[in-house]
Amino acid sequence: MTTQDTRPPWPYPRWIAHRGAGKLAPENTLAAFRTGARHGYRMFECDVKLSLDGVPFLLHDDTLVRTTNARELLEAGRSAVGGDHLWSALAQLDAGSWHSRAFAGEPLASFENIARFCLANGYFLNIEIKPTPGLEHQTGAAVANHAARLWADATVPPLLSSFAPPALAAAQGAQPQLPRALLLDALWSGWLETALSLDCVAIVCDQVLWDASTVAQARSAGLRTLSYTVNDPSQAQRLIDLGTDGLITDRVDWFAPARQP
Repeated sequence: MTTQDTRPPWPYPRWIAHRGAGKLAPENTLAAFRTGARHGYRMFECDVKLSLDGVPFLLHDDTLVRTTNARELLEAGRSAVGGDHLWSALAQLDAGSWHSRAFAGEPLASFENIARFCLANGYFLNIEIKPTPGLEHQTGAAVANHAARLWADATVPPLLSSFAPPALAAAQGAQPQLPRALLLDALWSGWLETALSLDCVAIVCDQVLWDASTVAQARSAGLRTLSYTVNDPSQAQRLIDLGTDGLITDRVDWFAPARQP
C-alpha cells in the first residue's frame, strides 16, 4: 500500500542547471544561462551576494580572483572580496576570459538582469543567497526584497536557498511568502528542525546524503528533496529512484531534461 503524498504541488522542473551552465560557459553569467537554455533547461541555480552599495549580483566565491580579471584591474592592496566594491567597479570586470577566449569580455551579471532574462522566457530560478561573511542578515533581506519586486506578477516565484540559516531567517522576515530551502553539505544535528523553523519548503543537499531514510524524514515533514551537484548518470538514476524532486547539474550537455524522467 502506497502512502498518499499530501504535500502541495511542486511547480518546478526536476532538472536544474547549476550556476547557469557553469561548465560549458563562465558560471553565474548571462552567457551561462543562455547556454543552459539552448540545452533545453527551464530552471537555473545561481549565487547572489551584495556589492558594497547594496546591488545584488552573481558570484559564487567570496573573492573575485577565480572568476574575473580583478587581480589585473584592482589597485595593489585593494580587497579581492566582491562585496567590498561598488557595483560600478564590479560591472567593469571581465568574468569570461578565465573560462575561455570565446567568452572574453563577459561581464558579471546583476541579479536584476538575470531575473529579467528568466521572466521574459518563462524560466524558473533557484537563488542561493551567498552572503559575504558577516552580511548574512543584510543579504538575505535584500535578495528577498528584490526577488519579491521582480517576481511580483509571476505565477511561480523563485526558490530562495542558503547554507546560512541567518540569511534564510532574514529572507523569511522580509518576504515570508517566498519559498525557501535549507542547503546542507552535512546532516548536522537539528537540520530538519531548523528547516521547519524557517518554514522551508525544501531541503537541498549534497547528493550523497540522500537515502531511503533521509528522503522519508524530509517527506514526512512535508519537505521537497533536491540534490547538488549531480553529474553522474548512475547517481542521477539513484536519486530519481528514491523519488527526489530536483537534480542540480553542471552537465547540461549530458542530461537532456526533455528526455529525462
